[in-house]
Amino acid sequence: MSTLVPGATLELPDGALTVEVTGPYDVSVLITGADGKVSGDADFVFYNQPSAPGVRLRPGRVVVDRAALRPGASRLTVVVSPEDPGARPAALPVPGLRVSGPGGRDLARFAPPRPTDETVLLLAEVYRRGPGWRLRALGQGYADGLAGVARDFGVEVADEPGAPSGTAVPGPASPTATAPAEAVPDDARAFAALVNAERARAGVPPVAADARLAEAARRHADGMARQGRLGSEGPSGISVFQQVTACGYAYLGLAEQLVSGPRSPAGFLEFCLGDARSSGPVRDPALTAVGLARAVDGRSGDTFWTALWARPFTPDGLARTAAGVLALTNTHRIAAGLRPLSADPRLTAAAQAHSADMAARGYHSHVSPDGGRPWDRAVAAGCVHRSIGENIACGQRSPAEVVEGWMNSPGHRANILTPSFTHLGTGFAGGGPAGTYWTQLFGGAA
Repeated sequence: MSTLVPGATLELPDGALTVEVTGPYDVSVLITGADGKVSGDADFVFYNQPSAPGVRLRPGRVVVDRAALRPGASRLTVVVSPEDPGARPAALPVPGLRVSGPGGRDLARFAPPRPTDETVLLLAEVYRRGPGWRLRALGQGYADGLAGVARDFGVEVADEPGAPSGTAVPGPASPTATAPAEAVPDDARAFAALVNAERARAGVPPVAADARLAEAARRHADGMARQGRLGSEGPSGISVFQQVTACGYAYLGLAEQLVSGPRSPAGFLEFCLGDARSSGPVRDPALTAVGLARAVDGRSGDTFWTALWARPFTPDGLARTAAGVLALTNTHRIAAGLRPLSADPRLTAAAQAHSADMAARGYHSHVSPDGGRPWDRAVAAGCVHRSIGENIACGQRSPAEVVEGWMNSPGHRANILTPSFTHLGTGFAGGGPAGTYWTQLFGGAA
């Protein structure tokens, strides 16, 4: 069974699926097509309307028969909201998701980051990709209730007389649903063309406009416009990095540009090129994808921009990142007269799981929220080393930056230069409030 982090995807087998949610939550499902819209009332499955073709809602679970979905259905979004209308998710246990396939075989589990001000969470989505289907973990929060989610997916919502405030009652489909994830907005497309002209002059390979990055940029720009100020967190406390992973983009590197003032993509690029720090991503060959969006503060008329530049996650890229941390660590050990460390796949698995968990649940600690400690994680991964040490860090953008930070910290430096350590595992995950989460797990015989 796979343990997913926000933005992670999983190929699904054929056959019926069961999606279970733990905790004091109501479960809803929105069924959309390739245009990102519901087709009508029947596409909103919730406690007042517990079934649709191919989807049956039961207490705490959803049963999905993809072969029986309505024609054109290509995405199912699983939404959770507190059973008690007066409760807030921040005060409740974090919902847990478990997905099983035919015969009850466990396929995946997911626990989103703890909510802050949100009242509803988009937990996961099941979507068609080519001839098959995939599961994507989301963990995206909404501050305006189930009705707000429904409206964003194109459901006309009214308050039912006598129902609790915020109870969603579907009506005729609205034309204002969110754009499909595959559609790259005009601003992002135009910006990529302008950037690629600049990169060509600098002899740098082009970037590709990415719809997921553009959607994350839109959500963050909207949040800044609502607050009337620039910032890395939106009004609900969700970071720009969490927006990226919630939109389904997994990354090994990310750069963000948050700007107010320019009136067009060309003006935004001109502003960035005039600033030494902001111009870096424009010509960085390691960043190969970009998303751009703007939003206007209706009170002041100011335009807020978010540009997101990314190096996408790949297994090979993750391996190279870990190898870079190991090589730099060994450079310091050799300079101190110590033997180099060897990579250990079991230590690596434990370190990677801890980085992914910190990113998914938004914490930075050697002790997990469940009480797990470095040696617990090492033993669970099958490590046989008698001594264990751990370094963690968050926010650093490269192996060089994170190793330098550890070497400048006495406690972390001591682990790197411990003579009895013989092996190392390295973990990295993007997302969470800090954007990057790093783990070094050391093992030795003494």
